[in-house]
Amino acid sequence: MWRHIASNFLTLLVVLLMAAAGAVAWARHQFSGPGPSAIAQCVQVERNATLNAVSQQLADQGTVTSAYIFRAGADYLGKARDLKFGSYLVEPQASMQDVLDVITAGGPSTCGTEVLVRVGVRGNTILLRDMNPDTGAFEEVVRFDPDSEEQPAEVTEAVDRDGSRLRVAMAEGVTSWQVVQALRAAGFMSGEIDAVPAEGSLAPDTYEVEKGADRAALLAEMERRQANILAEEWEARPFGLPYETPEEALIMASIVEKETGLPEERAEVASVFVNRLEEGMRLQTDPTVIYGITKGEGILDRGLRRSELASRTPYNTYQIDGLPPTPIANPGRAAIRAALNPDETDYLFFVADGTGGHAFARTLDEHNANVRRWREIEAQRGEPTDTPVQTGG
Repeated sequence: MWRHIASNFLTLLVVLLMAAAGAVAWARHQFSGPGPSAIAQCVQVERNATLNAVSQQLADQGTVTSAYIFRAGADYLGKARDLKFGSYLVEPQASMQDVLDVITAGGPSTCGTEVLVRVGVRGNTILLRDMNPDTGAFEEVVRFDPDSEEQPAEVTEAVDRDGSRLRVAMAEGVTSWQVVQALRAAGFMSGEIDAVPAEGSLAPDTYEVEKGADRAALLAEMERRQANILAEEWEARPFGLPYETPEEALIMASIVEKETGLPEERAEVASVFVNRLEEGMRLQTDPTVIYGITKGEGILDRGLRRSELASRTPYNTYQIDGLPPTPIANPGRAAIRAALNPDETDYLFFVADGTGGHAFARTLDEHNANVRRWREIEAQRGEPTDTPVQTGG
């Protein structure tokens, strides 16, 4: 009888062990296999959130199939205490392990609500945007001009909302004064700015900030990044360029940045100015003249006057030899690289060609022919045909 009982017990034990092994295998498959969501999900991890709360939230919104299995997997992998505050975009059918990796890796938020301060050449804008999980793209909710409009209530609420992403996006070619104006208008930042940083010293980029971030500290980070970029590109430059210092290369890069908006033209435009410097020719570029008039404070919303082109100022490259004394904007890495790695051409002139790009020329006769074509385009468009032209006009 005892032998029969023992045999039944062992049989039951084997069955239980097999069931347990099967359950573990099933749980592992659930944890590492494709998730239930057919669309991307925006997962928000609140500050100081517990694993229990996040697990249940994920199950409720259909990102994972089981809060219990998600918690067990996080415990098993030693990540139960590694949750990072933020909003994260999770791909369709992401496994529980994928979700866990995303919300414990941290880094900038990749979805949810975003307040973006956009520092642009023609003005500053503050945008409120929400991520559409279906497309993975931010969609604009509110846009306003901080220099002329009051901040809408929706933006204030978004800034105060836990989990909103706050960013400052600085475009290539903006001036340091424009950056300072934008940061002063960013109500979610704090601190005073004592002085406008040196022109050209700020790196165009997108900067993630927190509510209450110090404005001066952000400017210092912009300066640090630009200094690193310039040092790296200067170190990698070829021999034989007409620059004695990195600052001179930065000045040239700022001119290239303002002369063309086409990435593929930067090195070609740079070649024209390098060739002119090597030939002892004046640069004759309008953006430097404009900077001498505006000092980088706003834009000159009109054409240059003949009297302005004839006036001898430190920035009038129609009247002075060589480079102006400082950069005329904050160039991006691509423009700095172009200034230090110009194309090898024998071009000495260029003028707009009507397509957004430029027509390049080796001789004054070729250039004058290009200018005539540009004048014809201006006339067809009903634009003034007596405004100065670029480089050699």
